[in-house]
Amino acid sequence: MGPVLVVEDREQLAAMLAETLTREGYAVEVVYRGDEAMERIAHGPNLLAVITDLKLPGADGLEVLQAARRRDPQLPVFLITAFATVETAVQALKLGARDYFPKPLEMARLLVALRSAASARGQLLALEPAPGAPTLVGESPNFLAALEALRRVAPTEASVLLLGESGTGKELFARSLHAYSPRRHGPFVAFACAAVPETLLEAELFGYERGAFTGATARHLGRFEQASSGTLFLDEIGEIGPGVQVKLLRALEERRISRLGGSGEISVDVRLVAATNRDLATSVVRGNFRADLYHRLNVFPVTLPPLRERRRDIPALALHLLSRASAKNGLPLPLLRPSALGALVLPPWPGNIRELANHMERVAILSAGERVGPGELQLSRELLRQGWEQPEVRELALEFAGEEGEELSRYVLS
Repeated sequence: MGPVLVVEDREQLAAMLAETLTREGYAVEVVYRGDEAMERIAHGPNLLAVITDLKLPGADGLEVLQAARRRDPQLPVFLITAFATVETAVQALKLGARDYFPKPLEMARLLVALRSAASARGQLLALEPAPGAPTLVGESPNFLAALEALRRVAPTEASVLLLGESGTGKELFARSLHAYSPRRHGPFVAFACAAVPETLLEAELFGYERGAFTGATARHLGRFEQASSGTLFLDEIGEIGPGVQVKLLRALEERRISRLGGSGEISVDVRLVAATNRDLATSVVRGNFRADLYHRLNVFPVTLPPLRERRRDIPALALHLLSRASAKNGLPLPLLRPSALGALVLPPWPGNIRELANHMERVAILSAGERVGPGELQLSRELLRQGWEQPEVRELALEFAGEEGEELSRYVLS
């Protein structure tokens, strides 16, 4: 987690701020000039937050704010000043300040606002993916347990079975596993087993020779051969039929396949990662899935939790997804206010990360470059109230909302 940058030309106030923040557990850097702060923001390591006075030598606080927005639009900036006017406050908020505090400074208010901002921001700064690995955001215990399991199994050759509801990020986990594995320089081939008819599934997995069937005008390499020396990710593995299950088991056990219409066998060198949102053990009992294939796939199962079981991660995930959506669409990044971060933890998000990503892309388009509160999120009031009625969920929402908790409460209950 990065430090908090304090920008204050009065040494006594700067020292008081630094001492208080250090006592609260934050790392702190202090500079006394606005131009020095702009240089630090532009060229130094990532910061957790910036607390800056408005009147400064070298450059004023609004220029420091603009420098922060240029370097990292998600960086929370708090302005403090003895020259508080409505016009200045409005200008600061329009430029993207997280909040604005008049002097004499109420330290308790500042700490509440900083704590609210730092929780999600700290998660984003803690991410250290391997080269080529997707960004996996979260610090909830059940998510960290899945991540630790992934990193333990990644250096091995064991087959991995990723379990979890639709939209929980199984393919991202599979790609991350590949990036942390010795096979990272080989191909990563993803294939959705439910995306093709059963009659074509065998040809897609194992390939075919020219003339193997009507329309087979040239040799086609299947996914096993395409993934040679790399990782093959088979999503929705529970959807494959009995005939393909037999051939898949043989490919995994013998590391050899036969193309459709071919006369010989071909050696394959792949590491298999499978995923399903089904209960495969139940499918085995019902006779819909082969027990021997299930045991071969289930060498190292990893369960990915749904968002409703890792709500503390939602604000950081939302910030990450919003930043990605804004960049993809070439739009200025919206600023999620604390009350919006609190609102986001209330719905159950049955579509999980996929649903949250789609929603944040809509926010990126409709609120480009604007400050976003609970109303601008356009979340279902009924779902917000359902979350609010759960004491633990309500407490978490108010924690992220910080000083805007009363506004969030009014919005949800109105």
